[in-house]
Amino acid sequence: MAVVLGRICSSYRSNLWRSLLGCQEARNKINSSVLLKESAIHTSSSTFAGHNKWSKVKHIKGPKDAERARIFAKLSMMIKVAVKEGGSNPELNPHLYNLVEQCRQRNMPKSSIEIAIKGADKSKLTSYVLYQARGPGGASLLIELLTDNPNRSFSELKHLLNKNGATSTDGARHCFTKKGVVTVQTYDKDGRPVPMEQALEFAILAGAEDVQESQDEEDKDIYKYICEVPSLRDVRSQLVTQGMVPISSAPEYLPTITVQLSDSDKEKLFHLLELINNQSDVMRIYDNIE
Repeated sequence: MAVVLGRICSSYRSNLWRSLLGCQEARNKINSSVLLKESAIHTSSSTFAGHNKWSKVKHIKGPKDAERARIFAKLSMMIKVAVKEGGSNPELNPHLYNLVEQCRQRNMPKSSIEIAIKGADKSKLTSYVLYQARGPGGASLLIELLTDNPNRSFSELKHLLNKNGATSTDGARHCFTKKGVVTVQTYDKDGRPVPMEQALEFAILAGAEDVQESQDEEDKDIYKYICEVPSLRDVRSQLVTQGMVPISSAPEYLPTITVQLSDSDKEKLFHLLELINNQSDVMRIYDNIE
């Protein structure tokens, strides 16, 4: 649910891009070990556009007082599933590694993370489910669930959708593509602001496909680096090397087809998203509204 801010005009961005690539070619002559491809980066801010402050439930919300225990419980559940699927060593399990990083960024206690990892073998059999829905105004929704009873979860979710102007569907998935997303601060580790042109250069160095200006749940400016899911960890590591401060890194469903909603439908959808997010089995929600 990225909020794309301040779109850069195409002519400026094209000139900037050529300048960056020219600098990169010079750098390559000095150090032949750095291999960068111009075609690997697409700087169009509209490629995965379609999220604004009406849609703030794509990531699990940051811990806020009463929400804290519920958020940490969801993260613990996700960790247990990741351990069952790929083992308990984050260095050998990219999914677990990304989850642990999210926990740290959300100030989840180290002891709670360790308990979740060690308790995976004793936890109930849990299934990952991607539920598709159509919301108010025709918005497409993807809802990620972890549940030990899919039939119960489906029934509860369907009831919630029907009561709030939404329906289940099989046609929402085609509106999204799955990508790796590394979210970072717009300031480097020394507290200096990183302008967009420098963020673009870092995208080249890190091997990312795109970088977008966005905002988090608290309306703070952030950058989102888009990459293929298998490259997620490497891109994050390269950005840290460049001095960027990561907030999270995880696979996400990004919209490729977006819809415009009236203010009335936005209000209805936002209310529905909050209700869905409060369900204990729901891990993340994605939408495709502009």
